[in-house]
Amino acid sequence: MTGVKAERSKVRKIAGTAYKAEEIKEIFRRFSVQRPNPRSDLVYESPFTLLVAVVLSAQATDASVNKATKPLFAVADTPEKMAALGEDGIARYIRTIGLWRAKAKNVYALSKILNEKYAGKVPDTREALMALPGVGRKTANVVLNVAFNQPTMAVDTHIFRFCNRTELAPGKTPEEVEKKLVKIIPEKYMAHAHHWLILHGRYICKARKPDCVHCIIADICKAAIKTNSIPAPLVEVKGNGAPVPV
Repeated sequence: MTGVKAERSKVRKIAGTAYKAEEIKEIFRRFSVQRPNPRSDLVYESPFTLLVAVVLSAQATDASVNKATKPLFAVADTPEKMAALGEDGIARYIRTIGLWRAKAKNVYALSKILNEKYAGKVPDTREALMALPGVGRKTANVVLNVAFNQPTMAVDTHIFRFCNRTELAPGKTPEEVEKKLVKIIPEKYMAHAHHWLILHGRYICKARKPDCVHCIIADICKAAIKTNSIPAPLVEVKGNGAPVPV
């Protein structure tokens, strides 16, 4: 391949996205500088408590889940202890969370299964996780990524909106977006990509009105509604909060 052809191949767009390979690499490089070590906003201490927290977080805020799980995990941080509480016992701790009755039933049932089938351990495959009560594909992907460092992509509302709005990985369903993201994101960035996209969607590329002035990828972004093309200063953000304007 000649030098000219090689250069053209480097900048060629990737199927399924409006971006070139080098643009995608630069997007995630900037995310990695802004948030070198992002963490889930959910408070957990083990794969099991993470699994329970994610199950409880469906249609609920992370803050409300953390408030409920703090006393819950103080008395039941293993499948054995959780199952011993019983469905009604679990329900008493999570009444402030939406859909608490169904969630209490699922947490009790999945705890029993983990005890009986997996010796109290959380399985590390998507198939096994999705067979547990209350665990869908998104929940399974979160657990695999956060607890077991697997290169999975859990697509929530923030990521789904961001990927369609910017045409990074447009799709009609979360699973369609997920498959495209896993394909296009450079391997070296996959471990934290899930958190970067969620946080960017939550604090910058917001649902009602994106905060383009404070966007570190404003110059690369191809969203039709963007209002600014000058990237915000690339500085490290401490914790998972919103970037502080410079």
